[in-house]
Formats: sequence, structure tokens, C-alpha cells
Amino acid sequence: MLKNFRRESDVVRKQGNMAVQRGNKDQGDGRRKVTITAIAREAGVSVPTVSRVVNGRSDVAPDTRARVEDLLRQYGYRRRTVAPGDRAALLDLVFNDLDSPWAVEIIRGVEEVAHASGVGTVVSAIHDRAGAARQWMKNLRARASDGVILVTSALEPVLHKELHRLGVPLVVIDPAGSPALDAPTIGATNWAGGMAATGHLLELGHRRIGFIAGPPRLLCSRARLDGYRSALEDAGVPVNDELIVPGDFYHESGFTGCETLMALPEPPTAVFAASDQMALGAIEALRRKGLRVPQDVSVVGFDDLPEMRWSAPPLTTVRQPLAEMGKMAARTVLRQAQGGDIDAPRLELATELVVRASTAPPAPRPAD
Repeated sequence: MLKNFRRESDVVRKQGNMAVQRGNKDQGDGRRKVTITAIAREAGVSVPTVSRVVNGRSDVAPDTRARVEDLLRQYGYRRRTVAPGDRAALLDLVFNDLDSPWAVEIIRGVEEVAHASGVGTVVSAIHDRAGAARQWMKNLRARASDGVILVTSALEPVLHKELHRLGVPLVVIDPAGSPALDAPTIGATNWAGGMAATGHLLELGHRRIGFIAGPPRLLCSRARLDGYRSALEDAGVPVNDELIVPGDFYHESGFTGCETLMALPEPPTAVFAASDQMALGAIEALRRKGLRVPQDVSVVGFDDLPEMRWSAPPLTTVRQPLAEMGKMAARTVLRQAQGGDIDAPRLELATELVVRASTAPPAPRPAD
């Protein structure tokens, strides 16, 4: 049995050698350049494991490290050079689209950390177009990015696997984070924020509170809705499904969602929109209907984008630390690129209720 095992191992090693040779490319000096993928294949480990060895990470078993290092020496692997001080030279920041104000806040946070670290930032938008994600991946390979920050749910699973295969450090930022990715995630306390916004309206005396939801595929949307439901249940107010309407975080869905709520036989006295943009759309729908905010209907948003303090009226909203989320994501991916350990697989930054002039107690009902 042992002899058979040894013979099979010899065959595997020979096949691995052939695979390494096929995976090599000429360096121009008569030698062949080996790839991390070929080393991983021969060593019988994953590409990220080889990447961790190359980066000097400590989370590799000693025997595995020795086997990989032996192959790296044997084939003369040369680690790609990076910026002075062994820092990542380039980060990719990827969104579904860039037409949302919160994207600007995240970019601002990422760029602040990247600039201080002497690292360049490439910002891309997938736009849910067919083939756009694959083109981005092709561009990523061409520029040899040292880290990726995703603020998107549009990348296909095969591309997630390709990032993993390439050993490129990856961090996912909410509001579009997904637990299916094997990557650190930076988010906010969306459930607590949803509960705080609804609780504020309940404390003012509102009992019929409409909710304009975000896309149900997103974790943050579901968490904000759950927070809304939990606040009502804690106050002993029944959850009425007719008061919950769909939205997509953008102005138009806030407008149409509010129109739907106001068309009910008994419309709500307050509306909680799961994003500031939808809240602005709701305010416009109320204005066209001849209703005043907050005298007739109170409105609460979510995000606290910079311009919300200048809306008419200034918007009560839940502050989501978007720029700080960008900073944290950049620090995390840079730490990974430099071979360091992450603080935690999931980090949630605190949200905060910001009370302004768009909320007030419900107007007295006219006497029957």
C-alpha cells in the first residue's frame, strides 16, 4: 500500500511539474516565469494559501508553508514588486453604478485612506450590463490590482471565484454586501437604524407609519424593514402589510411608493423611506398632493447625505457612516495586501438618528 501511494505521488508530482511548465511564460532572459496558480496546483493547495505564504502570513500550517516555499525556490518565483514600504500600489473600487450620492461619500472615504498610504484608486461601475463585469475582471488582471473593494451585488459567482483564485484581497461594503462572499464585510447597524427611525415616529404619536422599502435582495434593505417591524411590535402596534410598499433606493420609487400609500382609504400620518433619495421623492409626492411636511405627514429617511440638511424641510434621517465605511474598507484591504490579519470578518459601524424639521406629532383628526 505504501509503495503504491509513493508511486501515485510520483505520478502526481510529475504531472504537477508538467502543469507548472505549461503555466510558465518566458521572462525574456532564457528562464521561465512560474505562476502562483501553477505552484498551488503542484503543492495541492489553494491559490490564496500560496499567496499567504508569498506575503509572509502566519496563518499557514508549517508543513504546508515548507512545501510551498520549496516549490517557490525550485522554480525561482519572483513576487511582483509593489510600492516602497511593501504597500499595495493600486486599489479597485467597484459599484453597480455611480449615480447615487452615497457612492460619492464612500469614494471620499476610500480615497482619503488610499492617498495617505500612497496608493492609487481605480473607480469602476458595472451598471448591470451584460458582460460588463467580465470586462472589468479582464481590466483588473491587466493592471494587476493589489486589492478590490466591492460595493455591488452584480458580479457573477464565477468572477468571485476568479478573484479568489488570483489571490487578490477583497472587501465588501454595504449597502450591497452579501454573506455569500468569502471576504470581510464592512456595514452599518441597519436594523438598529430602522428601529430608531420608527421609534422616533412612534414617540411623536404616529401609529399608521408607512414604509418604503429598498431592494429585497440586499441585506441592508431587509435589516431596515426588520427594524421597522420590530419597533412597531415593541410598541404593541400591529404590522400592517398594506403600509409597506416596494422601492429601489431612488427618487422615483419614493415618489410612486408615497403615492400608493396616500391613495389608501386610511393613509399613513408618517412615512419612513429606507433611503434619503426615496424620502425626497416622497416629499415631492406629498407636495403635489397639497400636503405639508411635517404638518400633515411626517417623513424620515436613511443615510444622512450631506444635502439633507438643506432639503425643504431639512430631513430627519438615520445617519449611516458612509465615508467611514469607505475608510475602514480601504484600511482592511491594504492590511490584507501587506500580509496582515483583519480585525473581524464582519464589521458594523453605528448608525445615528438625526432629528430635523421633517417630523412632528400627527395632526389632530377632524371631529366626526
